[in-house]
Amino acid sequence: MLNFLQKIGKALMTPIAVLPIAALLLRFGFGDIFDGQTAEVMKAAGDAVFGNLDLLFGIGIAYGLAKNNDGAAALAGAIGVLIAKDVYHAIDDTVNMGVFIGIIMGVLAGILYNRFHAIKLPEFLGFFGGKRFVPIITAITAILVGVLAGHFWHYAQDGIDLFSNAIISLGEIGTFIYGTLNRLLIPLGLHHILNSVFWFQLGDFEYIQAGKTVIAHGDLHRFFAGDKSAGIYMAGFYPVMMFGLPALGLAMYLNTPKSKRKEVGAILAGVAFTSFLTGITEPFEFLFLFVAPILFIAHALLTGLSLALAQMMGIHHGFGFSAGFIDYLINYKLATKPLLILPLGLFIGFIYFIVGYTLLKFFKINLFKEMETDESSTEENESKQAEEQNNTLSAQAKEAQLFICALGGKDNILDTDACITRLRMRVRESSHLQDEVFENLGAKGVIRPDKNSIQVVLGSKAEKISDAIKEQLGG
Repeated sequence: MLNFLQKIGKALMTPIAVLPIAALLLRFGFGDIFDGQTAEVMKAAGDAVFGNLDLLFGIGIAYGLAKNNDGAAALAGAIGVLIAKDVYHAIDDTVNMGVFIGIIMGVLAGILYNRFHAIKLPEFLGFFGGKRFVPIITAITAILVGVLAGHFWHYAQDGIDLFSNAIISLGEIGTFIYGTLNRLLIPLGLHHILNSVFWFQLGDFEYIQAGKTVIAHGDLHRFFAGDKSAGIYMAGFYPVMMFGLPALGLAMYLNTPKSKRKEVGAILAGVAFTSFLTGITEPFEFLFLFVAPILFIAHALLTGLSLALAQMMGIHHGFGFSAGFIDYLINYKLATKPLLILPLGLFIGFIYFIVGYTLLKFFKINLFKEMETDESSTEENESKQAEEQNNTLSAQAKEAQLFICALGGKDNILDTDACITRLRMRVRESSHLQDEVFENLGAKGVIRPDKNSIQVVLGSKAEKISDAIKEQLGG
């Protein structure tokens, strides 16, 4: 179940990847950058994405879950969402599932594709066999889902509303809980599922677009639609990503032996600047997640604290991609009290530095111990031998071969996949695979959800390596 939920979390990144451009278009449509018809066109283009998030989720999740990311699954996901929505509206026109119908039908379409994409039908029905059968069976399934939703979704919606209202009623404490859980779920890859509730479902805001009433759902869409009460569940991430993690990097640097500071400083500077500029934090977080879990727990709690303090100070700020400096500047004029993020960030950065430096000193944590390992180790020699054997291959093919070797060879690999920062592999057996080998190949961390799964945190190159491995394995 955990592995399945992780796949859903990974698949959610496909439709979410389009949100930055949609948010940027909405931003351009506010009239302070462009005016007149140009602004209206920009806003309409952005609304086209946010107004069809359920459809995008259905397409993206089905595509992400399908073997080899086949387009037939994406088509089935789209058909499933369209049919299910019309069916439950025919039964009860007050039902509004939001992005959940996209998630449900995307998951079902992906599962149905993997189960039926190679089905063989009797010869007189042969044309409808194989991949063509997937949209058909998905359409039938969507009718059933729509009927069930029309009659029973209001019970689920009551539960979601109860949860949402409970978090809202807790005020800053609820925001603290959300922020803490957001970070704690990162190792499992489930934070995207949590975010889908808060960013795309929580709260409604009505506004007029081209003479029509449009309803924005979720903290993210409401913020870019002009709702001044939105941005609560995003603003507090700015101090963490722009100030907190870079300050933690400084604490790590000062706790590194002077003989290793030059090499360590180069690593820390890269991941800290990435966090500050873009808000991408996983390469940084996986530097210490497994070596110093107590430091990661402190990081999660401080993230919750930052979100709570931002709400307490009345800061409302949002982002289309993540809480980095780029989004901070682009969305500055839409925010409420955005300048307060800077002093709050300095305070959060100071706390991060003190807590990080103290924990590293007290527990004598050596985050970069692998740099002290003997270069003649067996694992490294194996990697070097593999590289020498493949000196005629391209650089990317060489790297893929090294990872295949680290994963126990072709016979041990069952399935290859990736999200934005992680290589996600299904293997016959993972217990004999050595973390040190992956670290020598540039991994920031290794996760083993079960004996047949392994995730290697590589940063932005994860998808390229996944594609190269697939090519080496013949798809």
